[in-house]
Amino acid sequence: MDWTLVFEDSLKAGFRPETVYFALAAIGLNIHFGYTGLLNFGQAGFMAVGAYGMAIPVFAFDQSLWLGLVCGLLAAVGFALILGAPTLRLRSDYLGIVTIAAAEIVRLVFRATGLREYTGGSNGINGFSSGFFNANPFSGSVGGKWWIFDFVYSAREAWVMLVGWILVLAGTGITYLLISSPWGRVLKAVREDEDVVKALGKNAFAFKMQSLIIGGLFGAGAGMILALSQGSIQPTPNDLGPTRTFFAYAALIIGGTARLWGPVVGSFIFVTLLSFTDNLVRQAQQADYIPETLISSNQVGIIRFVVLGLGLMLLMAFRPQGIFGDRKEMALDV
Repeated sequence: MDWTLVFEDSLKAGFRPETVYFALAAIGLNIHFGYTGLLNFGQAGFMAVGAYGMAIPVFAFDQSLWLGLVCGLLAAVGFALILGAPTLRLRSDYLGIVTIAAAEIVRLVFRATGLREYTGGSNGINGFSSGFFNANPFSGSVGGKWWIFDFVYSAREAWVMLVGWILVLAGTGITYLLISSPWGRVLKAVREDEDVVKALGKNAFAFKMQSLIIGGLFGAGAGMILALSQGSIQPTPNDLGPTRTFFAYAALIIGGTARLWGPVVGSFIFVTLLSFTDNLVRQAQQADYIPETLISSNQVGIIRFVVLGLGLMLLMAFRPQGIFGDRKEMALDV
């Protein structure tokens, strides 16, 4: 087995766009769940409205990508208002059920045949990212490749990673400023005991709505990075289904909820572990350490999630607050 290749490929995957959009989605969930106590299982819905809000003006109305970015953010705000107005007064468990259902409704609406002219229907949307990649400063690199440390990426990947990681750092900084402000302290108070916040004269509903909007904007940003990195967006369960939300939660839990760098570090570890398990099993198959009769090549993708699930179970058993988390920050008033 080539252990050097296994570790190099795993670390290389940790910087790719996949880590970026999981980090952005997890930052939003950290604001929702970690700091406010909102059990949002519909972050994939914010990713969907952000991605389609960006792509539709370019695809259907021949507008600029800049206008699409603004439309994507506005769509996320609108979705948060529509979703939050009737649901934020619900208990956390009911809120989780409603949000996951709302996200699926959004995905199925974008898949609807009647909206194919604007959304592409089940085929999705292509050809909206040319304006973004026309500004790629790495496009003139030798062989269309770009070296970061000892890792080689395509020019397109490098451009998405540069923009994406700048957004992640900016999002982390914005989160720090918000949470360290009096507004952020009220959010934590809402998480701990909403009735006390109301007794002190604060409008808990308004603060939860603001949290839902801000975290949703990060989710929309994750959807945009996902769409740009793929050059397309499809309303499939793999792209915009509940799995995306649960992966973002896994990244958040690994890093630690209510911790500034928890979503970022957790996303890096999450993607790196998935890549490491995938490479390890494939290398073991090639070296005949794992017979084809035991695990076929088509089952490798499933095995990595099984291993990750076992790891999360052990983490929840022995350190439920995550790697950098604090048990005191996990209190949730339902």
